[in-house]
Amino acid sequence: MEKKKVVGFSFGRKMSNTEVMIKEALLECERAGMEIEFIRCDELNIHICTGCCACVGGLMSGRGRGACVHKDDDFHIIEEALMSADAVIVGSPTYEFAPTGNFKVVCDRIGPAHDKTFRGPAIEQGIAEGKDPSQYPDVRSTKPRVGALITVGGARTENWLSLSLPNMHEFTFPMGIDVIDQYKYFGAMNIEHVLGRPDVMDRMKTLGSHIVEALNAETEEERIRYRGDEQGICPVCHQDLLTVGFGGNKVECPVCGIEGTLDIVDGEIKVEFSEEQQNRSRLRDGGKWEHSNEIRDGAMTQKKVENLKELKMKYIGVGEK
Repeated sequence: MEKKKVVGFSFGRKMSNTEVMIKEALLECERAGMEIEFIRCDELNIHICTGCCACVGGLMSGRGRGACVHKDDDFHIIEEALMSADAVIVGSPTYEFAPTGNFKVVCDRIGPAHDKTFRGPAIEQGIAEGKDPSQYPDVRSTKPRVGALITVGGARTENWLSLSLPNMHEFTFPMGIDVIDQYKYFGAMNIEHVLGRPDVMDRMKTLGSHIVEALNAETEEERIRYRGDEQGICPVCHQDLLTVGFGGNKVECPVCGIEGTLDIVDGEIKVEFSEEQQNRSRLRDGGKWEHSNEIRDGAMTQKKVENLKELKMKYIGVGEK
């Protein structure tokens, strides 16, 4: 039987906290017989997404593989690692309240171009039409995967990392990677290196074992079962963020984009998310299809602006030096 493969993606410095934590989890996977690979993303040259939409346009038209117009950078290294992976462990430091800028650049390049609800139909169409595999997206794009997220911050106050793990779902949700564990290490400034925190390193061994458990699961329900320490308010992403202001006691999970009902029970905040709402989370297929259909509809019914070229003339060169 072919070994399952676990790939670690680090956006931290070489051999610093984030990298070593990911590698400890990878070693646990290797001990269990998994194949492992490690990618130090900050050493790669990754161009920013220009928002040209060529990738999605090609997928929706059935004439492309979702390829980016950038051909001269290292994104292909990340893409092949993702395609080959059965599980991913993604780690980013928190420098300023959220994951790093390089992390966001990579997420934008993964984005819609690798969304399973765009790639899946394009693959099916390509196979049905008897096209050469080089003419449609990689068939590995939509295979089931699990993942874990790690962030590291120096601040002793936990809320300085409050936007890190929520944002890190940007890496996993387009391809439908089920996050089964996530960990936030804060207060890193208190000690020279995480190797001086055996409790944190033990937690990384546990995180690695959770990946192994998920990959060895015999049922889909067990495979995607969340194994993190903190269950969070949202039962899908397991984060504690809420958006308010919808009237009454309606709230929304900003990660999943789903609506819940907030109540105070015995002095504690409780939020109920219906099964219907959970199923339309953008982390699940229902939510991804809802969004991709919205994009398709927008592209087909887009209202044109008359004299757009002339209207833009007013703004050419404004404030530029």
